[in-house]
Amino acid sequence: MPDFTCRLKQFRLAKGLTQEQLASAVGVRRETIMRLEAQYNPSLKLAVDISRTVEAPIEEIFIFE
Repeated sequence: MPDFTCRLKQFRLAKGLTQEQLASAVGVRRETIMRLEAQYNPSLKLAVDISRTVEAPIEEIFIFE
């Protein structure tokens, strides 16, 4: 199984967003953002929404090796 690295926290902080603000922007609860930052795999739709919100490519935020 490929290794998964989540760089969401770095991109969120670079945009000056709290977990709550990002969660609100993409339509999920803050706990979901917290879990994603702790290495939880997102759904494709959520990954796309987050990518658009933080204005960074999905493959730079969520890395599968």
